[in-house]
Amino acid sequence: MGLINQLGLCVLLFVFTITAYGKDSVWDNSKVDYFGPSNITVYRDPSCGCCEEWIKHLEKSNFTVKEVKTNNVQAIKQEQSIPPELSSCHTAVIEGYTVEGHVPADDIKKLLIDKPDIIGLTVPRMPTGTPGMEMGNRKDPFKVLQINKDGTTQIFSEYTKY
Repeated sequence: MGLINQLGLCVLLFVFTITAYGKDSVWDNSKVDYFGPSNITVYRDPSCGCCEEWIKHLEKSNFTVKEVKTNNVQAIKQEQSIPPELSSCHTAVIEGYTVEGHVPADDIKKLLIDKPDIIGLTVPRMPTGTPGMEMGNRKDPFKVLQINKDGTTQIFSEYTKY
């Protein structure tokens, strides 16, 4: 799905989520204790509503977010070595790691605790039910992928029922 189509879908789902389901989230209760650096920079398109919701999720999990709105998120993705097949609507950077898309905050905390020698984490595309992409009770299964320095990926965590 092209970036333009992703952003259109993102805006549509954001409007649907806000009007239909309110603000409660299965992602609001963190299960991972992390007390290290929490400053994260999020690069996003100015018109993307699901990115705003993901940022709120991070803030509820005690991350300090610096939001950078840009009309050229694709350049950030290239700079951070995120190939198109692993991309989503926003890109974040924390402690030298790249976090692409709607990665749950607890996975970011695990990454920062374990400090593996990798590029970062991604949730490719925009699966329904991920933080910021919630649509009531609909929750599609999804995987958080680890992006290795050689460009390969492996499963970091998997959500089938949450």
